[in-house]
Amino acid sequence: MDIISPFQYSLVYNAFSFTFATMAAATLFLWFGRSQVSNHYKTAVTISGLVCAIAAYHYWRIFESWEAAYAVKDGVIVATGYAFNDAYRYVDWLLTVPLLLIELVLVMRLSSEETVSKSMKLGFAAALMIVLGYPGEIASDIPTRALWGTLSAIPFLYIIWELFSGLGASIERQPENVRELVKKARLLTFASWGFYPIVYMAPYANISGANAETAIQIGYTIADLVAKAAVGVLIWVIAVRKSEAETAKAK
Repeated sequence: MDIISPFQYSLVYNAFSFTFATMAAATLFLWFGRSQVSNHYKTAVTISGLVCAIAAYHYWRIFESWEAAYAVKDGVIVATGYAFNDAYRYVDWLLTVPLLLIELVLVMRLSSEETVSKSMKLGFAAALMIVLGYPGEIASDIPTRALWGTLSAIPFLYIIWELFSGLGASIERQPENVRELVKKARLLTFASWGFYPIVYMAPYANISGANAETAIQIGYTIADLVAKAAVGVLIWVIAVRKSEAETAKAK
């Protein structure tokens, strides 16, 4: 394991701690916020909270693993012999990434047939993307990382196509008061997801050792905060506005 500087260690340590707290807070906010949306959108908000809860658990485990992997000796950060377990991150993504897409589909309140179809297709593509990306993440050489990264990009591109083409017409059918918010949720999902491949490719840019490890951990953490907590709150706002509009219309 590459030895990192005290600054790098503290930066990653604090980032993991902050993200755990943010995910835990977002979980409580979303689950308590279910009372402010109609029954049609409770499942979407519940799933948003579940995504943050799963992420909070895994960030706690990541935090513990990081803390166990290094120790301070005579003012210097040294490896303890326990390898940092980055697999927690991929286990988290395998569970949460499909749910992130499903919550977006659910809050749109499409027909039952369309909801099931799009949820299954997007969920499967998301899981496949994560599974294909993991062998490259743990690879020790660039060609292997590039191979699996390329394979992982195939379902990723399909997901992007679905978000902007497959869901395009459905978004235009959304109520006017939330149409732009749904577009922003889609764009924020795309932007945060597009950041993951950039971080994944950090070793390609002649960044290695402790610098690569720090860049990857910070990059993935920022992307997770946006994709899960930020998008989750936006899903809640959409659900609240749609609930209010439908209640007013019913009157």
